[in-house]
Amino acid sequence: MTSFNDFGLAEPILRALVEENYTTPTPIQAQTVPIVLTGRDVIGIAQTGTGKTAAFALPILNHLYTKRMRPERKSCRVLVLSPTRELSGQIADSFRAYGRHMRPLAIELAIGGVPINRQIRGLAHGVEVLVATPGRLLDLVHQRAITLNQVEILVLDEADRMLDMGFINDIRKVVAMLRKERQTLFFSATMPGEITKLADSMLTKPERVAVTPQASTVDRIAQRVILTEKSAKNDLLVETLKTETTDRVLVFTRTKHGADKVVRHLQKSGFGAEAIHGNKSQNQRERVLADFRTGKLRILIATDIAARGIDVDGVSHVVNYDLPNIPESYVHRIGRTARAGTDGIAISFCDHEEAAFLRDIQRMIRITIPSVDKRTGVRPAARPADHHQASNRPNRGRFGGNGGGGNGGSRNGGGGNRNGGNQGRPNRGSQGHGGNQPIPRAEASAGEPNSIGSVSFLQRTGNRPPR
Repeated sequence: MTSFNDFGLAEPILRALVEENYTTPTPIQAQTVPIVLTGRDVIGIAQTGTGKTAAFALPILNHLYTKRMRPERKSCRVLVLSPTRELSGQIADSFRAYGRHMRPLAIELAIGGVPINRQIRGLAHGVEVLVATPGRLLDLVHQRAITLNQVEILVLDEADRMLDMGFINDIRKVVAMLRKERQTLFFSATMPGEITKLADSMLTKPERVAVTPQASTVDRIAQRVILTEKSAKNDLLVETLKTETTDRVLVFTRTKHGADKVVRHLQKSGFGAEAIHGNKSQNQRERVLADFRTGKLRILIATDIAARGIDVDGVSHVVNYDLPNIPESYVHRIGRTARAGTDGIAISFCDHEEAAFLRDIQRMIRITIPSVDKRTGVRPAARPADHHQASNRPNRGRFGGNGGGGNGGSRNGGGGNRNGGNQGRPNRGSQGHGGNQPIPRAEASAGEPNSIGSVSFLQRTGNRPPR
């Protein structure tokens, strides 16, 4: 398919696409739209930024247009589940944009962080399309504001992210409420084993569409790694922002607390920056995203919960202030740049504790990312073999703390107690509270891991990718 006119979509939808300046379908759209129009179930494997939303929204709107009927009270004809508030909002906006000439067309958004009563009122007379996060949807079901036995089409978007955030059980509860005679569209950037099992339980003889290799990185993204000490990351970020020619910059941290600390440091250094994470209210998140989208805000600090919910053109740089401990998250993060045919740059800071994460990322994407070594301090000494074997056991020291060079918030051993004593074990951190301080477990949330292992850099020769 070389034109949207080739799909046979209804005239009001085609008119909206012209107004949106859509001319040529992307590969995922060209392959998926014709299949969905036939009523088949689909498994779509594609990275973010490939046009997935239009791939399912356009044929769904065509279905609603050709089979006009009034939805029953407190019901929906189409249910779209996505992992985050931001992504859900963008999906709902896309449905409204593509269906602007279809009247009437009731589209409701059900997400957390905003009053539920307005959503209850919006569902009272029934809607054609409901876009929801799993938690808020179940809240509405429990309050008897919505029934799901009239759903004709179910869309599960970013399924692997759902798995990362612990939503799989909620999804199974939702699917159990749906009628069996439905069309199911299942989209995911990667297909780990658990996601494959979920898809098998939800879909009937699905057609599989894969437009890029699993977990591949966008060719237009120039990637590089800067090896550094953990304590030097703040200054390194400031230096990077001063030396790079940037437009919009998206910086990823591992925790919400860490995001706020980076914002404070940047603001003290004269940079305008804001954070977006799970502790922010929905109104705050929408305001910050709007400022970032318009260019009023040029530097946005985010946690992984926003990795797939920020669909903003013009992001020139993605900076991994903290490397993710899930390799797939790296792909989703850097996929925020090089969108809409542009080039992008991804810069990752890697301290000694994150060396294992870097190896896993390079193994998954099958390339060795060019690196620059800016470390100035002494590398951590290698641990004795018996200590290495014992490091996976909890430290049961008198004070119960993970001090010195502990595991960055892990409960495992490898660091001292709070007064610097290690009960005979080597102290890899500085005296007292020195070294890398543990990250409080309370700062993590779904999709925001707060623990990393204690590892050392491995010396490599040549440019071979890690085995």
